[in-house]
Amino acid sequence: MPKAKGFVLCWLLLILNLTAQAGEVRIAVASNFAEVTRPLGQEFMQTTGHRVIASHASTGKLYAQIVNGAPFEIFLAADRDRPQKLEADQIAIKGTRFTYAVGQLVLWSRTVPLESEAALAELQFDHLAIANEKFAPYGRAAMEYLGHLGLWEEVQPKLVRGENIGQTFQFVHSGSAGLGLVARGQVMDREGFTYAIPPDLYAAIDQQAVMLKESKTARAFLAFLRSGKAQRIIKSHGYRTP
Repeated sequence: MPKAKGFVLCWLLLILNLTAQAGEVRIAVASNFAEVTRPLGQEFMQTTGHRVIASHASTGKLYAQIVNGAPFEIFLAADRDRPQKLEADQIAIKGTRFTYAVGQLVLWSRTVPLESEAALAELQFDHLAIANEKFAPYGRAAMEYLGHLGLWEEVQPKLVRGENIGQTFQFVHSGSAGLGLVARGQVMDREGFTYAIPPDLYAAIDQQAVMLKESKTARAFLAFLRSGKAQRIIKSHGYRTP
């Protein structure tokens, strides 16, 4: 009996030690990447014991929060511009920035068959949803694409701008807009019609990560993000990897 008690005590001490070593990492995540954050966080926790606490918003809004002192340790942006600025302004830790995913823009509708880019010029629709090009990289990509088609000025009366790409998706999903230019990862498993926009018709959506505050847990997460496991999860959600 004393041996059994000693065995149980050893296990309790081991569990308490592992719990004490476990940590948390606070991450600011671009809204388009919200769905991927969950399986990544689960895999990271299973691998390291550390927990991911993620906040989602447009890249522009998260950047503003970070500049104003928001307590994030890592920034997963939907572009390379903001991480570069944070690094240049010595808000982010130099040498930690890298591309973790490459976004893909698609035209999506729940009800309108889409066969080619001609759909936008020829189809009748009341509203086209895009992310706000002032804040969201996917919005800028949508603007570039529409400009390539020569439709940017023409579609202005029909545009519905989402605060971020997540809200843009909701406009189409709810039926508030018949069509939307959204992230491929948002619609991979959704019913409807999708047309993949050729990537040479908009600037590459290089989504970059950067560390904002030094910590072992933050370092561990960035290392995990580069791992084969993480890259497979990212690819499975509709992104290309660098």
